[in-house]
Amino acid sequence: MSLGQRSRLGNVGLLVACTAVLAVARWLEPAAAGHGTHRALGLPPCTFFSLTGRPCPMCGATTTFALLAEGRVVEGVVNQPFAALLFLLVVGVAGVAGAEVVAPRARWDRIDALVAGREGWLAGATLAMMVASWAWKLVFLM
Repeated sequence: MSLGQRSRLGNVGLLVACTAVLAVARWLEPAAAGHGTHRALGLPPCTFFSLTGRPCPMCGATTTFALLAEGRVVEGVVNQPFAALLFLLVVGVAGVAGAEVVAPRARWDRIDALVAGREGWLAGATLAMMVASWAWKLVFLM
């Protein structure tokens, strides 16, 4: 298998995975409480929430994905802002992967070049956004 074929196959895998995540999000009914939607997937309750009565840093992420998949943008962003960014990331990855499957143009290489040397900053910014989103949820929604 050539490098181009492996690349295309990898992009198909990314596209399928992202599409599956978005399809499941669309299928789910968002929990009215703003968290707990993951229970419809057979997952257990959030241990952190069960022990403390307070949301964990990612509480409400599945609910936000479900809200955004329904087009309820404001509700989704308000419910879990960091999860809204993750939703956009999934949509973006699906878009780039789909474009690479249809018309390969080394888009991932260009994205990699943009990120190169900034990984530490991006990791710190991502962590800061997650903590800020958690604080938002603790202060304004619980």
